[in-house]
Amino acid sequence: MNPVRLLPRMPLHVFLVVIAFLWFIPTLGLLITSFRTPGDIVSSGWWTTIPGLFQPGQFALDNYLRVLNQEGLGVAFRNSLFISVPATLISVIVASLASYAFACMGFPGRRLLLVLVVALMVVPLQMTFIPVLPIYRKLRLAGTYPGIWLAHTAYGLPLTTFLMYSFMSGIPKDLFDSASIDGAGPLKTFFRIVLPISVPALASVFIFQFLWIWNDMLVALVYVGATPRVAPITVAVANLVTNRGQNWELLTAAAFLTMILPLVVFFLLQRYFVRGILAGAVKG
Repeated sequence: MNPVRLLPRMPLHVFLVVIAFLWFIPTLGLLITSFRTPGDIVSSGWWTTIPGLFQPGQFALDNYLRVLNQEGLGVAFRNSLFISVPATLISVIVASLASYAFACMGFPGRRLLLVLVVALMVVPLQMTFIPVLPIYRKLRLAGTYPGIWLAHTAYGLPLTTFLMYSFMSGIPKDLFDSASIDGAGPLKTFFRIVLPISVPALASVFIFQFLWIWNDMLVALVYVGATPRVAPITVAVANLVTNRGQNWELLTAAAFLTMILPLVVFFLLQRYFVRGILAGAVKG
């Protein structure tokens, strides 16, 4: 690439690098502090350890071992996995099928139903707790994994359906006409044509939904509670803040544990995520 053509964009690149570096500094401080001893945290700042970052004995895993084993974050991490992965998959599957029906199939009241589903995004979550909780208690869903899966799916469907519909509505109609001429039914068209085309959008929706569920505490606290047997890691960290407010080394280790899996998911799917955000739809 011609270096002369890059010169006008150089200030933008420098600005983006500076912003990324400023955003990275708190994360770096959190990571370094999570490996330090209480005495080192009180006596010096985390930045003082950077010159000797790779010296033997500079850091230890004691804080992580303690929060995982003694403070119960290992069980909470597993609970978050059991909550986030199934709830995200259910949301993406249902949203994909609903979006396919709204975008590619004709039936009476389709537009009105789509508007009603999308309008649910403006309904505050807090308004639903009082009427839904008695139903959960009667059905014995409160404090169970299926109950929290249904709750997260219901709360996330308006946004996920809207995002998937925005993508699928741009798929050329000629593809569906060709599939119909070849004898493909709606389900075969969905699995053979729509799903392969929608991989970038599916990855984007998966990331959005997974991050929301993983970082959620309000819905989990209401429908699951603070019982260690099923409570997610966000509830466990909140309890740790209450009980161990002065133990910075434990809080930073716990906070970084909550960040690990979302970062891994994002970096694994970022290629599809960027494609889904930039493309938005497949144009004919």
